[in-house]
Amino acid sequence: MHTLRTDAEREEAAALVQDRLRWLTLRGLPVPAQADVPALFRDPETRPAGLFEDGKLLACLIPQRDPGLGWGKGTCLFLGYVHTLPDHPDDITRLITLWASGFAARQDLPAVRAEALARHPLDVDPIAGLLRRFTDMGWNIRGSGTGREGDRVVRLELAADHRSGVSTLIACRVHAPEKAPDDRGIA
Repeated sequence: MHTLRTDAEREEAAALVQDRLRWLTLRGLPVPAQADVPALFRDPETRPAGLFEDGKLLACLIPQRDPGLGWGKGTCLFLGYVHTLPDHPDDITRLITLWASGFAARQDLPAVRAEALARHPLDVDPIAGLLRRFTDMGWNIRGSGTGREGDRVVRLELAADHRSGVSTLIACRVHAPEKAPDDRGIA
């Protein structure tokens, strides 16, 4: 996992996001209402990060420190705009979970928070199956409501934890996110 530093890396992340959004749309699954999410990954000011394996981008996200979510208590590492490679057989979400929990702990943050689109009641598929996977990985559901971009979301929280040995699985060269300077929470 590392901060995307070059235009080529950011363009690769934007392409991954476009592929993921297309994949979701073709399956009738919700996509963010915001029109140009890929542009966020092209913008070096957002400081996106990517999970790579053998030079292949598996996932991208925008890590932020305490972006003023309006939910959850205390400071946090917020994982914004998490997108994974469509139809990839490995459990990328589990790797992101392990990395995020350890990264937050190294930043002296007590928790990791994220939002997942939830256009259906939380006990109805497709969101119910996804939430079961998240809770099996240690995430806690903190209710649902309007997300930062106006979409209906489920709020997720994960305790920070110094996880020994994770660095042998996931090397980390991600910037230490600063507190968000604006109301969108982009660090």
